[in-house]
Amino acid sequence: MSISFPNLGLLRPRAAQDRDLERREKSGRARQGSAAAEAYYSASQWQLMLKKLSRHRLAQISLVLLAALYIAAVFANFIAPYSLGSYDAEYVNAPPTRIHFFHGGEFIGPFVYGLAFERDPTTLRPIFVENLDQIHRLQFFTTGEEWSFLGIFSSNLHLFSAEGGGRVFLFGTDSLGRDLFSRILLGAQVSLSIPLIGVAISFVLGIVIGSVAGYFGGTIDFVIQRVIEIIRSFPTLPLWMALAAVIPSSIPVVQMFLYITIIMAFIEWTSLARVVRSKFISLKQEDYVMAARISGVGPMKIIRVHLVPGFMSYLVVAMTLAVPAMILGETSLSFLGLGIQAPATSWGVLLQEAQNVTNVAVYPWKLIPLGFVIVTVLAFNFLGDGLRDAADPYK
Repeated sequence: MSISFPNLGLLRPRAAQDRDLERREKSGRARQGSAAAEAYYSASQWQLMLKKLSRHRLAQISLVLLAALYIAAVFANFIAPYSLGSYDAEYVNAPPTRIHFFHGGEFIGPFVYGLAFERDPTTLRPIFVENLDQIHRLQFFTTGEEWSFLGIFSSNLHLFSAEGGGRVFLFGTDSLGRDLFSRILLGAQVSLSIPLIGVAISFVLGIVIGSVAGYFGGTIDFVIQRVIEIIRSFPTLPLWMALAAVIPSSIPVVQMFLYITIIMAFIEWTSLARVVRSKFISLKQEDYVMAARISGVGPMKIIRVHLVPGFMSYLVVAMTLAVPAMILGETSLSFLGLGIQAPATSWGVLLQEAQNVTNVAVYPWKLIPLGFVIVTVLAFNFLGDGLRDAADPYK
């Protein structure tokens, strides 16, 4: 005869079982906390910056907006329904086209009505009204004017158009009957690329000149600082205007693009060079730099390997915050007629028609390019603030 005993663990008091369960949960949380702490302390500076940046919602939204703007600029020729040279004298100063989905209470998909030209009975000003008898459905991935993608290949495929000779002006037209939506997208290629190239040039100049001044000091530092003071003594916008006025207006568009980029970078490098100089003066006395010198490491390698990476996060933030100033500078030059010239365009060129208050009051859609400038500048500023907070070791 066999005798079976019940599971003694089930006969333990309920309180003891609860204590064991609580002990195991605490042990699991402690192990998780230890792993998280180990991952935190073993993370690199860039990993810590990305983790802090992920908690900055405004910077993340700005990053998404900037990514969308730059993607739209890269594929502007495909997204834009018309080219820079496309115009229609019958649709001068036409208002933004409304997209409809229902006609007579029936859903027929996205379409636009034809535009009819009339005169306002009170002011006798020419106006456009929708002709409800003309329906033009929107077609996607249609053929149109030929365009080239970065000189690599050519295509005539466009994202959308209206069938049956219909016209789609999402942002209206200008005084020559040119589609503002297409020109804003194509102008973004200039307005968004010139600042980046200009900042890259000033970034390289600022690091090289500032590092030489801070590391070697003496007469070299004295001469560089005096040159910086002379350059910074000139007002920025008048100096840009003076330099831009020297450029002949008859030169090719690509050459004009290069000159404007150099002008934008001419002054911006000075502030970065001073910051780099001050950083080098404080870092070159550190023990690891002295050890590298004693080991026979050359000055250029010390600068490149030991000093510059020590504050690279700050340099990235400085670059981000310098781009809005470049955008505003290019927009101002083009707005004043001293920057990009026709047949090329930029957001500043598009805003030239907004100089007349009466023109803006009658055709308010001509201020739409200004909205893109404001959104882009604010997005770069918010992204720069987020990067600055992420790079701050005390936050």
